[in-house]
Formats: sequence, structure tokens, C-alpha cells
Amino acid sequence: MRLWYQSYTDPALHGAYLDRLKAFVADMVEPGTEVHVAGISPSAGSIHALTEFRCANQVIRNAIEAETQGFDGFVIGHFQDAGLMEAKSAVDIPVVGLGETSLLHACMLGRRIGLVTIDPIFIPWHDDQVIRYGLGQRIAGVRAIQATLPDFMAAFEGGDAYTAMRDDFVRQVRPLVGDGADVILAAGGMPMLLFGREHGFAVDGAPVLNGIAVTLKAAEMAVRLRELAGIGVSRSANFAKPSAQALQEFLDS
Repeated sequence: MRLWYQSYTDPALHGAYLDRLKAFVADMVEPGTEVHVAGISPSAGSIHALTEFRCANQVIRNAIEAETQGFDGFVIGHFQDAGLMEAKSAVDIPVVGLGETSLLHACMLGRRIGLVTIDPIFIPWHDDQVIRYGLGQRIAGVRAIQATLPDFMAAFEGGDAYTAMRDDFVRQVRPLVGDGADVILAAGGMPMLLFGREHGFAVDGAPVLNGIAVTLKAAEMAVRLRELAGIGVSRSANFAKPSAQALQEFLDS
């Protein structure tokens, strides 16, 4: 099995992060599964809807390229899932997104979910995301730490930087648990990878879901189900395939 894992980071600028991600991904998949980890240049370095839109355009193109190259599945490793819906409609191979997959799996582990994102600016974004996936009644709240890319790079090295970020994360989780959250999502690939070093990480009994691992497993399962039973996305409405003309116009734009 060959999976394409699409990060929203720049290989030239964030090579150390991508190296850690590649190692983690290799540990999570089954023997015989090969994962190609790709980035975006320029990456999602700015926090704005236009940046998400720009990156989504490249991600959709990469999903089409992955299918052309014979990959079996495509993973969008970006919690906001920019480009996910369009990519699902554009290709026949399974496409899974870090945000959607993590949220839906969390629903199987508890009754209510709490999200902790990496910057307060993302709180309304995740509120909209929750509404889009129809999960409003399952969400206890969204809170945020405030961490920069250099903060994460330092935390990946461990020591005081890791302890400080973990403590900040736990401080944001505890009010969510008090409000009824019994499953916690670190809403972003970087914090998911960072806390992935802790096997069975939980706060006051609420598991902190390792969304990267869950999404990789969901991708492997989606590929196998397509092979075994022909299961794929609906083509009757939102994920209807584009016409050859519409696809070519997109690729030519």
C-alpha cells in the first residue's frame, strides 16, 4: 500500500519537523505500507482564509497527482482540512483529513470533545469546522494555547521547552474537562506530533487523541475497504466527480 501524506509545511524551512513527522508516520503504519510525506512551498505561514485557499489549491492538485502516480490513498495532514471536500470529489482513491477523521474517531471514545488549538485566532475557525461536520452537540468547547513555530521546534527538543508547552496545554484542557469534555483533541498536526511521544497521554482521565495515528489508520482502512468491498465516497451530491472539462480547466488555471 502506498499513501501520500500531505503536510502544510515547507520542506526548505521546516525540514527538522518533517523529518520527525516521517519517522513518526513510519512507526504508525502497518508493515508493507509506504508513506510519502510531502510539503507545500510556500507553506501555510500566514493565518488567513486566503492562505488556506491557496494551500488547498495545491493540495487538490497533489491529490490528483498522487492518483496519477498510482498511490492508493491520500492523507491531508492539516487539521483545518483545507481542500478535503474538493479532493474527495476529484479522485477515486480514498482521501482522509486530519481534522474530520480525528473528530469523528473522538466521537467513538467519549460523549463530548474538547479542542485545544495552537493560537486563539483558530477558535472561530474550529467552531465553523465543528458546525460543518454536524458535531455541535458533541463539542464541550474550544480553547487555545499561544505557540509559535519556534516554540514548537524548541519543544520538540524536550527539556524545559517541552514541559512549559505541555503545562500550558494541560491548563487549557482542565476547564474543558470541567465542562464535560471526556476526549481531548490537540487541534493541529504539530501539537499532535509533539504529544505523540507520550503513549496514552490523558488529562484527568480524558484521553488526548493522537490524531495523526488515527488518520493514518483510517487511510489504511479506507484503502482496504475499497479493495475488499468497493466502499468509497458518495457520488450523488457533494462529492460528484467533475466533468473532464471542469477538471482540465482547474488544472490549467
